[in-house]
Parts: sequence; structure tokens; C-alpha cells
Amino acid sequence: MCVYLLKMREYFRWEKGYVYGKTLPQIELGDWLTAREELWERLEDKSFSPIEIDGRRHDPFDAKAVNETLKPHRLLYSAGYGNKAKPHFFLARLEKIIEHQDYRIYISAEEYARDLSAPPAMSLDKEIFIRRESLRRMLWEKLEEWRWNKPDNAMGRAIRFYEFENDLDAALEQMTETEIESLVLHEIGEVKAGEALGDSWREMIEAFPRSRLELMARAVRDHFADALSTLPTLIEQAHPPSLHFYFANLSGMRKQIYPALLDAYHHWVEYNDVGLLENLIETGRQHWLQVAQELIQLHESRVRTAWQEMESLIEQKQL
Repeated sequence: MCVYLLKMREYFRWEKGYVYGKTLPQIELGDWLTAREELWERLEDKSFSPIEIDGRRHDPFDAKAVNETLKPHRLLYSAGYGNKAKPHFFLARLEKIIEHQDYRIYISAEEYARDLSAPPAMSLDKEIFIRRESLRRMLWEKLEEWRWNKPDNAMGRAIRFYEFENDLDAALEQMTETEIESLVLHEIGEVKAGEALGDSWREMIEAFPRSRLELMARAVRDHFADALSTLPTLIEQAHPPSLHFYFANLSGMRKQIYPALLDAYHHWVEYNDVGLLENLIETGRQHWLQVAQELIQLHESRVRTAWQEMESLIEQKQL
């Protein structure tokens, strides 16, 4: 409930245009929260409507067609499904397009429409969407959460590299610019992981939405993706703030199934030695690919009857 209220508070801040750090009006916030929940309740069982632009109607999930129509307006639209098979949409100003190797990277600026959950990065085939405003807002939320108790953890270590106490806006902008590259690295890893695992992985994930097994399987794929792209580059760049921030954002499930990675991180923090992290890259890449392939094999052999065995497989093959 606390996480939900925090997200709603920041959603209100975004919608009403309040700057970071400004105290929000509690009465207005409470009235808005009640009205918004009532609206969502009325919409809950309704189907998605077509998007009409210049007299043409588009399927709301046909992001390519919508973006082609929006191109003259310098707008960027995205649609897809995230964790727990939940749909995600956003509309924003297109800041720039970067061609990187075989990838096309879209970076958006201020957002005009978004969901309560606003993932700062997504990928589809070899197109990567980076949401600057969502990343900046996520960093603000992480900062606010850390400030409650100011624990000596990975997030605190990342935050201390920036002058948040002296110039909040400048520090947020600097950290946002830095972490955009980390997001790109992860999404490139996601694309590569998708190529390695094929359509069978997507079909498997779609077969068990909103379950513990989905969280576990997504954690396996995330570790594989990061071993392909994110971690090798972050370690090579030797940029401590980004490496701390990477570990600060590992989900509980990712920590649970990969304790060796956390041990290697703590070794680096204590001894300033990335040797253990470097050694884990190839080990992790091979390990999580094997686990992912075994999950696909179990799924294709027995589908639902294999779910318990698939969870046990991941638990037994912690690294």
C-alpha cells in the first residue's frame, strides 16, 4: 500500500506539473486520488479503443504505424506489455534518434500521456525506447525513498556521487544523463537475449502471467541479458556511480536467485577489486542461458504441469 501511495503521489506531481522537492497540497491530492480511482474503476472492464490521427484509425498496439503518422509532429508513441502481462503506453516529445550498431534508439523528453507505472526503458525487436522524463522521475523516487533512513546501501553509494543537497535539479539531470547509457546497455542485452531464446521464450512467458513463476523466469532472463551487455560494459568503463546504481536496482527475485553476484559486488565495495565480478560474467552468461533453455524445454513438454518443477529448477540453480 505504501508503494502504491508513493506512486500515486508522484503521478499526481507529474500530471499537475509540481516541481520535485515541492510539498504537495494534501487536500487537492486526496480529492484527485479519489476521483482517479473512481475513473479507473469505471474503465477497468472496457476494451481498448482505436487511436485516430488525421482521420485514420490505428490499433493501439500498432506503435510503428502510429509513430509513422506522428513523425512530422516530433512525437513518440509506445505500446506493449510488461511484467504480469500488463499493457503499457506513453506519448512524449521525441528528443532524438540514435543509430547504434544494429539498433535504433529513441530518446523521448517530456511526456504527455503515461501509465501509473512508467518503465524508463523498453525494447521491441532492435528498436529501443528510452524515456528521459520517466528515468528522471524514477531517480527522484529512489532518492526520496533513500532519504527516509539514509541506509549505507548501493543506492546511497550511487547518490553520494552527485550534489543532491546543493542543487537538486542539476544533480538529477546529471544522474539521468549518466544512467541513460546504462538503460541502453540493458535493452541491448534484452534484444540479444531474445534472439538467443527465440519465440519459445515469449510464448512460455505469456502462458503463465501474473504468477511467481513469471517473476522468477523474468529474473533469469534479466541476468542473462545483463551478462551479455550491461555488466561487461559497466565494469570495462570503471564508472562507480553506474555500477552502484545497477546493484541498487536489482529486484528481490534477482537477488534471491543470484547471491554470488551480490557477494562479488560487496567484495568490490570492500576491496575495490572487480575481479570476482569479471569472473562471473562468462559464468553467469552460460549458466542463465542454460537455465532459460531448460525452462523452455520443461514448458514445451508439459506446460502447466511443469510449473512447480520450473520453479524448483530456478531455486536449485541459484548461482
